[in-house]
Amino acid sequence: MQTTLRALMLRLHGLALFRTLLDDAVFKAFLNLVPADGAEDARVDSVGRFAAALFCESDDLGNYVRTKMLEDENAVVRRAGCGELTNGYADALDAELETLQAFAAVTPEDVRAFTNVSLPFPQWKNTPADFKAVYHDQLENIGKRGYGIWAKYRMFVLKEGKITPVKHPDPQRLSDFSGYARERSRIIANTEALLAGKPCNNVLLYGDAGSGKSSTVKAIVNEYYPDGLRLIEVKKNELFFLPDILDRLARNPLKFIIFIDDLSFTRSDSDFGALKAILEGSVAGRSRNIAVYATSNRRHLVQESISDRSGDDLHRQDTIQELTSLSARFGLQITFLKPDKKLYEQIVCDLARQHNVTLAHDELIRKAEAFALRGGGRSPRLAKQFIEYLAYSEKNAEAAQ
Repeated sequence: MQTTLRALMLRLHGLALFRTLLDDAVFKAFLNLVPADGAEDARVDSVGRFAAALFCESDDLGNYVRTKMLEDENAVVRRAGCGELTNGYADALDAELETLQAFAAVTPEDVRAFTNVSLPFPQWKNTPADFKAVYHDQLENIGKRGYGIWAKYRMFVLKEGKITPVKHPDPQRLSDFSGYARERSRIIANTEALLAGKPCNNVLLYGDAGSGKSSTVKAIVNEYYPDGLRLIEVKKNELFFLPDILDRLARNPLKFIIFIDDLSFTRSDSDFGALKAILEGSVAGRSRNIAVYATSNRRHLVQESISDRSGDDLHRQDTIQELTSLSARFGLQITFLKPDKKLYEQIVCDLARQHNVTLAHDELIRKAEAFALRGGGRSPRLAKQFIEYLAYSEKNAEAAQ
């Protein structure tokens, strides 16, 4: 077994396409295992380091190596994503996949024999898989599954300009909503056009606070994630990063929503011009895999003062047009208004059924209206907060009995 693991270590050191995997802690610890002819303390220490690195992540070496293989962003997946993968990669790719599969099959007994460590250490599993079949299936469906961090996560934010995954995204689904079906259907249709590679629009969702604008965008991403949709949230003061981000995404096989929440500007805001330039023209004219979705409580996005209309600007009409032109660059503008009494009651009743709230209908509506009055007016957000409060109260009451 010493000879076998030594040969495997040499093969791992020779990885080229999957070279970055050698920086992984588990791979590093395995390559640093000390063979049986080494000092005892070094052998024991190396086994402990390998087991610790693995069990920090998984108790299944087979699944761990397979997952790392599928998430690796390398020349093969980048070229496959662009439709430029040539046959010159085939032999090297299959050879490296065989090497990774051999590593995934290393058992605790193999390590014990190689290091001659008799002390007990945690026992891991080796779930088998055909790495060649799994990886080639991934390449064939790369337009939906993606690669690298895009294969593992669906929503992202910027941290100091770096695209960073959201590990626990909002789980909101379209089936959770009540009301606003017409408004959401237009956004869904636009998103489906984006996924199909057809011309689509940048979208502005504007209207009253708490009406479900942001939740709608996140729910659409959760719904269409299996079809290759991803979301990157960008804050207003991060807009200057967008040109670089768009360049990076342009050749990615997935489809992306650049999401800007609660957007508004002042006239002197330097980010105003940056977004205006990015939105210039249609999405189809730049890259068909990217669209900008923004939410705002202002239809025209720019805070316009009385002085803007009656001040001393010699070209006052040009000033007004400049202030109001940004929203016009969103080809699709969807209005979300506060619900009237009838729609609010419908939302409350639908949410009550979803959360198994048993309160009588008349009392439910009476309390919902009172809750809305205290909260500043009817809205889907307040309806959800009210129902969640009732559901929590009912569960506590049942537990106390």
